[in-house]
Amino acid sequence: MDFATLLTFLIGVITGGLVLGFVYAIIALGYTMVYGVLQLINFAHSEVFVTGAVVGFEVFRVLAPVEMNGYLKLLIALVAAMTISGLLNVVIERLAYRPLRNSPRLVPLITAIGVSLILQDVLRVIEGFQGRFDLTYTLPNGFSAPFCGAESTCAPVGKFLTGIGVSLQLKDVILVVVSLLSLAVLNYIVNRTRLGKAIRAVAQDRVTAGLMGIDANRMISATFLIGGALGGISGVLFGMKFGTINAYSGFIPGVTAFTAAVLGGIGSIPGAVLGGLLLGVLEKLIGVTNVFGEVLGIANLGVIDDSYSKLGAFIALVLILIFKPTGLLGKSNVEKV
Repeated sequence: MDFATLLTFLIGVITGGLVLGFVYAIIALGYTMVYGVLQLINFAHSEVFVTGAVVGFEVFRVLAPVEMNGYLKLLIALVAAMTISGLLNVVIERLAYRPLRNSPRLVPLITAIGVSLILQDVLRVIEGFQGRFDLTYTLPNGFSAPFCGAESTCAPVGKFLTGIGVSLQLKDVILVVVSLLSLAVLNYIVNRTRLGKAIRAVAQDRVTAGLMGIDANRMISATFLIGGALGGISGVLFGMKFGTINAYSGFIPGVTAFTAAVLGGIGSIPGAVLGGLLLGVLEKLIGVTNVFGEVLGIANLGVIDDSYSKLGAFIALVLILIFKPTGLLGKSNVEKV
């Protein structure tokens, strides 16, 4: 393999990693939003994310025979997933976390794991009643076609991208665009609105925020609503990207996204995005280690294929936490006593 071919191959791998990284980033934002306000690791977020994926599957399934613009179907699926996942997250906070808010931190952490397991089985029962376990997305026509294919009006763009090693389907571009729009809206809400300022005030000092007239409970519920909505969006995007989901599909992406949040700095929104993108790229690079082994003439690297793709992510996490425990963009918090 010559240098030009290797470079083209690497560009394609990195591009695929960035697309995957956006999925992890949106999931990670749900973890980091909740942690930033409550210092609680909401392990049930992975099931909230899968709930969004299931809702997206049902919307696409119901609308499959309907003559309707594919982008409108996607919009309906996203809105439905955001609504149901967001409300589910609010209910979880109200019933499972709020009564334990003043308990030792280990108690709500164990509760979060319990809620996660309950939601897994609830989703399995709901789909099991309909005789389904693995749910395969029925995407609108054209979503799985190459981006700017030979018959499209932007064919020259597609030809150029293919020439430099970038092979994208339309759904990959949609995934990136929806992710960027979600990040832009989240940034606006958190930094430019009264709601965002109130949430940041509660995150900084809940007691003082209450003395200033801010309803801390309402702001915490709003945080869970936003985090759940992001989980719903990421669930639909995950289903579109990988095609098949089930009640247990949230565990590995959830753990990876949590790792991304910790890697970037738990509680930091830019950190969650950065961590997600880095892990997506690293995962793809580890998955093609056997190719590097062939290029470098190291035969032993040939045994490392994409089944080891998660290995590099967690090694990177350990190294980052050893040398920078707060994560790449995190800030150290000193607790008052």
